[in-house]
Amino acid sequence: MSTSPPPTASQTVGPFYGYALPFAGGGDVAPAGHPDTITLHGTVHDGAGAPIPDALLEFWQPAPDGSRAGAPGSLRRDPVTGAVIGRDGLAFTGFGRVAADADGHYLLRTLPPGGVPYISVCVFARGLLHHLFTRAYLPELTDVDGEPLLASLPPHRRATLLAVPEHERVYRFDVRLQADGVHEETVFLAFE
Repeated sequence: MSTSPPPTASQTVGPFYGYALPFAGGGDVAPAGHPDTITLHGTVHDGAGAPIPDALLEFWQPAPDGSRAGAPGSLRRDPVTGAVIGRDGLAFTGFGRVAADADGHYLLRTLPPGGVPYISVCVFARGLLHHLFTRAYLPELTDVDGEPLLASLPPHRRATLLAVPEHERVYRFDVRLQADGVHEETVFLAFE
């Protein structure tokens, strides 16, 4: 009887996110010029509190009417050249992918989610063997005591999931991969 060798362990092989995964307009989920557009931005930090300049974040959410079908277009290709041309600027896709800049900052333009008070976030970064999932809760859509996940957390942990209003329709949501002695680690979710 032969046995199969055990699976090879995960390894960090990058980061190479900037070479193949980002696409044109990746942070522009809302249709161009839509009056309800909101901006979610922030910085991805490591355990020492330093920004991570080559992190990649993906965002998923339902449309404002609660539908989850989205629209094709994030990786739309030119039918003649085959080049990726991205979104058409008119359709709401429900998905965004944003690379952090040299200062670890990201920016997403989207519409408020319908049916849920949060935007789902997936983080890829150097040193992570597996991506991490979290949520950015929008304060005016969130009943903290009525939202099961938030209600289950102590206030200091809950705060890591709440986007902070900065201006009208602009929110800050920093991601901290580990606590740095001053700030709490962002709450990350396990999906099975």
